[in-house]
Amino acid sequence: MKQKPHLTQNKYFDKVVTLLKQTQPELTTQHNLEIKNVFGAVGGYVNNRIFISSGKLGVALKLPKEVLDNLFEQNDVKHLQYFPKGHIKKNYAVLPKRILENKRLLKELLDKSIQFI
Repeated sequence: MKQKPHLTQNKYFDKVVTLLKQTQPELTTQHNLEIKNVFGAVGGYVNNRIFISSGKLGVALKLPKEVLDNLFEQNDVKHLQYFPKGHIKKNYAVLPKRILENKRLLKELLDKSIQFI
């Protein structure tokens, strides 16, 4: 996994790394994984394509439309919008704590995200 040195003390960086280690420990051996700064947050990239972000808004995954449609039926799943009046990132869902703590479901969503990109 490649990372920028200034990210190592970042709580958002730590969140992404922890989630990926818990659910996708093989990710770094199967893909070129990088974690970089993105709009005051950090983004996880596989083969130069972003699939996860972590910031003050929470953890968001880039997912296909049919998966997003199902997720957005749940009241606690939100759209990703970096700024209050900014553009809504259509392909992303901000995941609630209950999904982040459900390792089986999170692994499934991460798999779909990586396949989607």
